[in-house]
Amino acid sequence: MNTKLETSDLRWTNHPADDQQWDELSGLDEDSNSVRTFQICTPDSPSSYWLRTRWIPRQAATTLYVEIRFTMMECAAINQRHCKETFNLYYYQSDSDEATPTHPAWMENPYTKVSTIAADHLLRRGGERRSNVKLLRLEGLWGAGLYLAFQSQGTCMALLSVRVFFRKCPPLRRAFASFPETIPHSLVEQAQGVCVENAVTPPGENSKLPSMLCGEDGQWVGQHTSNCACRPGYEAGDGDERCRACPSGHFKVGSGSGGCTSCPDKSNTRIPGSAYCPCLPGYDRADSDPPHAACTRPPSAPRHPVCQLNDTMVTLEWREPLDRGGREDLSYRLLCSDCGAAGAAGAARALVGSCSPCDDSILYRPSQSGLTQPRIIIWGLRPQTNYIFTIQSLNAVSAVSQSEPASIKINITTSRDVPPPVSGLKRAAASENSLSMKWNPPVLQNQHQVLEYQLRYRRVDDREGLWEYLPSKSSSVILTGLQRATQYQVQVRAQSQAGYGSFSALSNFSTLPDGAAHSQLVITAVLVSMAMLLLVAAVTAGFICYRKRRRRSARTDKAGHYQMGQTMKVYIDPFTYEDPNEAVREFAKEIDASFVKIEEVIGAGEFGEVCRGRLRIPGRKENYVAIKTLKGGYTEKQRRDFLSEASIMGQFQHPNIIHLEGVITTSCPVMILTEFMENGALDSFLRMNDGQFTTIQLVGMLRGIAAGMKYLSDMSFVHRDLAARNILVNSNLVCKVSDFGLSRFLTENSSDPTYTSSLGGKIPIRWTAPEAIAYRKFTSASDVWSYGIVMWEVMSYGERPYWDMSNQDVINAIEQDYRLPPPPDCPASLHALMLDCWQKERANRPRFCDIVGGLDRLIRNPASLKMTHPELLSPSQPLLDQRVPPPLSACGSVSEWLRAIKMERYEQSFLQAGFTNLDVISQLNTEDLLRVGVTLAGHQKKILSSIQTLRIHTATPTLLY
Repeated sequence: MNTKLETSDLRWTNHPADDQQWDELSGLDEDSNSVRTFQICTPDSPSSYWLRTRWIPRQAATTLYVEIRFTMMECAAINQRHCKETFNLYYYQSDSDEATPTHPAWMENPYTKVSTIAADHLLRRGGERRSNVKLLRLEGLWGAGLYLAFQSQGTCMALLSVRVFFRKCPPLRRAFASFPETIPHSLVEQAQGVCVENAVTPPGENSKLPSMLCGEDGQWVGQHTSNCACRPGYEAGDGDERCRACPSGHFKVGSGSGGCTSCPDKSNTRIPGSAYCPCLPGYDRADSDPPHAACTRPPSAPRHPVCQLNDTMVTLEWREPLDRGGREDLSYRLLCSDCGAAGAAGAARALVGSCSPCDDSILYRPSQSGLTQPRIIIWGLRPQTNYIFTIQSLNAVSAVSQSEPASIKINITTSRDVPPPVSGLKRAAASENSLSMKWNPPVLQNQHQVLEYQLRYRRVDDREGLWEYLPSKSSSVILTGLQRATQYQVQVRAQSQAGYGSFSALSNFSTLPDGAAHSQLVITAVLVSMAMLLLVAAVTAGFICYRKRRRRSARTDKAGHYQMGQTMKVYIDPFTYEDPNEAVREFAKEIDASFVKIEEVIGAGEFGEVCRGRLRIPGRKENYVAIKTLKGGYTEKQRRDFLSEASIMGQFQHPNIIHLEGVITTSCPVMILTEFMENGALDSFLRMNDGQFTTIQLVGMLRGIAAGMKYLSDMSFVHRDLAARNILVNSNLVCKVSDFGLSRFLTENSSDPTYTSSLGGKIPIRWTAPEAIAYRKFTSASDVWSYGIVMWEVMSYGERPYWDMSNQDVINAIEQDYRLPPPPDCPASLHALMLDCWQKERANRPRFCDIVGGLDRLIRNPASLKMTHPELLSPSQPLLDQRVPPPLSACGSVSEWLRAIKMERYEQSFLQAGFTNLDVISQLNTEDLLRVGVTLAGHQKKILSSIQTLRIHTATPTLLY
């Protein structure tokens, strides 16, 4: 409301109605504009005279401002006893225009008093005519509108104008966010905005709408909270107010504040706003190539093949192609075609291309595909046969290229005879779990002799399964470890000096069902002695029941939670069972083999292959699992040792311990199924992501490992092989303790160096406590020592503990109280915890519950993780010298320096960029590294730290011992 804009009667209400002292008049304001005013002059009367406005809609504002312009006579000039130089302002709220001359009552309640207003300038006779302006604030309003009321009690004044208004913040664009015109409501309520066109918020937890505080004075306050960023294909324009499309020939991969970059080599884009640059015709990117990588093409064909034929074995060599396609990942693949017997017919088939692929009797070394060296050996070829070998050049883009791989072909004809196929294969004898096979020796030409036979077999109902191979010097062999009442496919072939012959035709043979191998004599003997057997069986059953009750009673005493009323579960060693298979049945769930689908082999374990697969149990959601398989031909002891890991894992239920899904023991192969961890082993995962995590993230990983070990320690379980290689990481960076197969027996097949202790057995020295090395004393305290090594591995991003020192040097160093130094940028508090874990006296080491509590305190107080050790070396810790790079004077070349700091992957890039001498290297900065192609923050930090060290150190320290 603004009365200065009104030209007709305001029609305000007077009270008392019959004595209208407030007179509405027309006048001129200071700009000579016609305005409506109210005047009153009752200095001789103390009565109240009210003037009420019309209903004023409040709109959306909760705070209104009232500006009053007025003049007032000085009471001294009037000389009246009831004269006053003040008046009162009131307001009344309502949801509609409901006021009447008598409603609401003309008093302070229901009206709300705003203020008693006094004049700053009074009118005097002959004095200057100056008006007063007062600004009052009404807050906490709730109704749809309100009335203003003016109360005069003996004043002589004039209301020149009344203006009622609220403030609002204007529209705003900032940091790729747009905020509309906003009315302030409270000091804590944020105004919501939206991202400008072509700007987005990142997905996940940070995907929040932009917000900003609109102040009461109508001004935007402080910085807004916005995650808006230009989406892929767009960059900042006009400061941070809008996002503009990348021009043709440029692209931007992700969302963010970065700018557009020119398309990589052999790629281009013709439309604005591109998130990537398509490759030019004839060029491609591999699936593993980042969008900013240059487009490349498949390599040209191999050159100058050379063939060396030795009877039925061929050695092929060739030269690499002239054009690698712009890539370094060159490999080769060999295709073999059999064109039949040597002669005109075979040559004709080779000429018209009607040859067939070679069968699986031909072997290749090192392999038929994925060759990195231009050489291969092929044996097992048939004599007097035409072959065509095709050598293909491949790189990573060959798989996505539309063109066939470039290749070169070689025609070869073998010469000498190999043995003919074996005939007369038959079953000589059979039992429930074995087959005795025999066959007729083949007749060889040219005075050759059979050197050896090779028999292979598999179950008939397992057509996709692997063959089991068995050598034999004679024309007979016994197959053992078979399943009863099962049919097997069997083939055999002979080997002479010319090589292997073809396998015989497929033959099917069955093992016997239960009891079928017994003769009638045995059956009669069983019937005669049945009474005696029943008596022995009864006595034996009673003895077994007694032993089981004793063992279960002892196990209950050991666990303690049944007899003592405790809830803590205690680990039970599966090797304490008389029958280890009973431990498997008790602690591991048996899964039907039909519920499991193996997809790919991802590694190899001590007992067999490790695969990734899917587990689909009816009524449950399908999920990925890791599958450990037991290779064929195993002994009963190997099977028991293999399944013992499942018996151990099945007792654990904790978010930081690998979860056992179940086992498959009723069919071949025997399997252990665990949850699938997408990121694999912790040590290799950290090496692949060097420098990519914050200290808090690394401490979070350590906290998870410590929580898992605390759980194991509380169950009285000692791991014995705690190391980063035995920690698995899932897609959410949750670390889980795994690999319990070595917790009881440590073998020579471990992938890490081991050491034979004086008491026997293999021990991973670099992770093992001194008392465990010397006396085989494995306890939770020795696991704490190993956990300290794991901490060092994590903070150094998978560095090898003690680097290149020998096992004996490590033992000697530990005995002399030397300990590993802090990794680069390692907080001092974490290294202090490592040193606590490496206390020589095991009683002085912290427990895992103490470690978890200490890490929790560090996580709650991130400032404590910012203090690191000084850069200079301490003379009291000679082991620090192991990681000091050689000084500048000790490096003969840039290549030698890069190898010393394990950054040799960038050697070619440095040399191509002109960084060919060490004087230039010593002046490098971050921009130079980006130009060379060192984009990983961890690698930049490592190289720059090495350059700084090269400037400081002038001599190479050595181990004092």
